[in-house]
Amino acid sequence: MATLADSFLADLEELSDNELETIEEEDGDVANMEEDVDGDLADIEALNYDDLDSVSKLQKTQRYNDIMQKVEESMVKGSFTTDEGMVLEDDPEYQLIVDCNALSVDIENEIVIIHNFIREKYRLKFPELESLVHHPIDYARVVKRIANEMDLTLVDLEGLLPSAIIMVVSVTASTTSGKPLPEDVLQKTIDACDRALTLDSSKKKVLDFVESRMGYIAPNLSAIVGSAVAAKLMGTAGGLSSLAKMPACNVQLLGAKKKNLAGFSTATSQFRVGYIEQTEIFQSTPPSLRMRACRLLASKSTLAARVDSTRGDPSGSVGRKLREEVSKKIEKWQEPPPAKQPKPLPVPDSEPKKKRGGRRLRKMKERICSDRHAEAC
Repeated sequence: MATLADSFLADLEELSDNELETIEEEDGDVANMEEDVDGDLADIEALNYDDLDSVSKLQKTQRYNDIMQKVEESMVKGSFTTDEGMVLEDDPEYQLIVDCNALSVDIENEIVIIHNFIREKYRLKFPELESLVHHPIDYARVVKRIANEMDLTLVDLEGLLPSAIIMVVSVTASTTSGKPLPEDVLQKTIDACDRALTLDSSKKKVLDFVESRMGYIAPNLSAIVGSAVAAKLMGTAGGLSSLAKMPACNVQLLGAKKKNLAGFSTATSQFRVGYIEQTEIFQSTPPSLRMRACRLLASKSTLAARVDSTRGDPSGSVGRKLREEVSKKIEKWQEPPPAKQPKPLPVPDSEPKKKRGGRRLRKMKERICSDRHAEAC
């Protein structure tokens, strides 16, 4: 018969065996995790970030080429006719516009990727430039124009940047710590700039096509902000449905750029305004009322986009009505305040009469009136 000590020893041996099995399983899991991490690192290292084609792949996709070919064919064809009874989602023209909106967003993301590639390469030559020129396309144009030139007085940047930014870039370049790039790195940088500019021209072509179809796709939105701005809003939002679901405060910011004033005054600059500032109503509004007009246009544009997304009014009358409301409100804001009515002067040397008020006075008047009435009787 086993003693109590023997049973305790048996239990301890079982516990030690279980712990050893657990440790072996954990070691196996850790080994598998290390293998996965090593595999991931190998995949990352396999990507050649010195090669532009391994970073930017959109232009070589079949989807990009098919959409651009359809856009060119539709632009050559010109105006189109559609079946009035056809559902909007079933119309191939609308499907192409939706694909164009999605492609424009992808092109924008691809331009950002190429912009990062250019910055990484050109940072050795002019590290301060990326803090002075924020927009990716402007940055690519400036890099392509400067190339390996160290003396910026020999480089004409007129037409690429505002004069104030050109002055700051020139002064900064004279004190930069950068060095000329090797020929192979410079060639890769110039190729990346060309690819970014090509993608930007493709994006403009897509937006021009969407703009030409805005009268059919979004007649009410086009009636408020115009076809060009409506196409840009739809392209940035990712389609008419996405724009309709967006709150007005975000519609106001679509297309807003980070502005670099280089230390100059902010008195005349418009902040927190996107594509809406390109509308005719915004430009005709006095500067002191433009922010209020921008908020009003954003709210009405959101309502019009929701009407267009449901095909509530293909004729565009709702959009024209909303535009009239915006115009009337802005005109109302510009009206002068009503003139103050002249207040008559008090009688000279007259003191206000001391009168009591309240329940006691009313009771006294009732008593006096009742006494007079009794005397008259």
